[in-house]
Amino acid sequence: MSSERAITIAILAMGGEGGGVLADWLVDLAEQNGYLAQTTSVPGVAQRTGATVYYLELFPESDVPAGRQPVMALSPIPGEVDIVIASELMEAGRALQRGLVTANRTTFIASTHRVYSMTERTAMGDGRVSSDNLREGGQAAAKHFISADFAQLAEETGSLISPTLYGALAATDRLPFTRAQFEAAITRGGVGVKSSLKAFAAGFEVARQALSPPTLVAVTALPAVPMPPVGQRLAALAQRIQNSFPTANHATLVAGILRTADYQDVAYATSYLDRLRPLVNNVSGLPADPALAVDLLDETARHLALWMSYEDTVRVADLKTRRSRFQRVGGEVHLSDTQHLGINEFFHPRVEELADTLPARLGRWLLATPWARACVEPFTRKGRIVQTSSIRGYLLLYTIAALRPLRRKSLRFQVEHQRIDDWLATVLRLAPTQPALALEVARSQRLVKGYGDTHARGWRSFQRVMAKLPQLQTSPQGAQQLRDLSQAALADDTGQALQQALDRLHVSA
Repeated sequence: MSSERAITIAILAMGGEGGGVLADWLVDLAEQNGYLAQTTSVPGVAQRTGATVYYLELFPESDVPAGRQPVMALSPIPGEVDIVIASELMEAGRALQRGLVTANRTTFIASTHRVYSMTERTAMGDGRVSSDNLREGGQAAAKHFISADFAQLAEETGSLISPTLYGALAATDRLPFTRAQFEAAITRGGVGVKSSLKAFAAGFEVARQALSPPTLVAVTALPAVPMPPVGQRLAALAQRIQNSFPTANHATLVAGILRTADYQDVAYATSYLDRLRPLVNNVSGLPADPALAVDLLDETARHLALWMSYEDTVRVADLKTRRSRFQRVGGEVHLSDTQHLGINEFFHPRVEELADTLPARLGRWLLATPWARACVEPFTRKGRIVQTSSIRGYLLLYTIAALRPLRRKSLRFQVEHQRIDDWLATVLRLAPTQPALALEVARSQRLVKGYGDTHARGWRSFQRVMAKLPQLQTSPQGAQQLRDLSQAALADDTGQALQQALDRLHVSA
């Protein structure tokens, strides 16, 4: 038997991305040009809990002795794969985790776009895996690493991601076939030939550029970051930021006034800056690291904007009835002029959400009066589906969104702003003497988020963490301990991880 070995290729692709078509092109390419080919596929459990793995082996017919047939493997073997193609960055990470990519052998092609996995989406905090770490891992693990946003290329060329990845593979010269032979396989497929060839060419060019030696360029000083632009209504507030706040924090502060003004009005954005002004005075007087002072103001500004734009029934209704939302959803489903878009929204408000929307006195009365609650609760036991693409459903939510001018009188507004004032007062009190601890107090606001039951659980966790603050103020590791408690609170929605962290803190005290 010849000493020649098979060319091994693994393709990791999610459902609907054309991974099977890519594998079929490669089989046809090989068989039409003097190679034996075998392909197998192992489907994932679901699109974002595990992609389908297509595995191919190609063997030159000229090296097969008469009357013999090569024995090819049915699945990729770690350390024995020549080419790995990943249709998304997390799938690239899975390929690395499985040991399919090796530095002495593998050419690794990966798209850098993200389709977040279920564990990332369901995390209570920011559960996203670092894209930078995934790219760095691919660069370190592979012999040759080609990465680009191939999904964006597919969108621009009106095709799927598979032909852009196919073009990138052709550009690597790792297979003994010419570009014309690669393209001929697409033509023989006979489906979407024009758009696929266009996407193939785009992927080919991007990969060629990635494989070219880097061009040395002169290093120049980075220009100062300009103030982000705002509209005429917020021009005065933007000028106030420029005159009264540190330059390093301008981008965050402008984002804050844009968010709070969009949430309520310009006066609300003004109150946002008013609340931050005392902190600027504190930060400027800090004797500690100036970088820490910048971080403290930046984190407080960011989390204050988030808290002041808390989710209530008015906010939810407003966001779901905006024209931009209908345009975005239509774009995502590629809505044509001859199609009608139907959007169904599921709501399950509790009595508490209804009371929060009412004027403060009336809302408190509803929550405190058993017979009134009993009258309202039957209407909240089951969820309700509202079709916002219908006139009736749209007008229902539009009416709720129109209550925004009355928000300041609502029960929820009074409750949340009292909580905000208490949280800010704690940050201000700690900033001059314990800035690191003040920074973690500012960041702990991330526990308070969401709507309904999610918000209630987050607020309970926040209270439990803040109850330990007097103890942490006397500890040299107080800031780190507070950070650990917050991370534990975000680890699960049962509170078990937080309870364990609190127990450890109690033991160490």
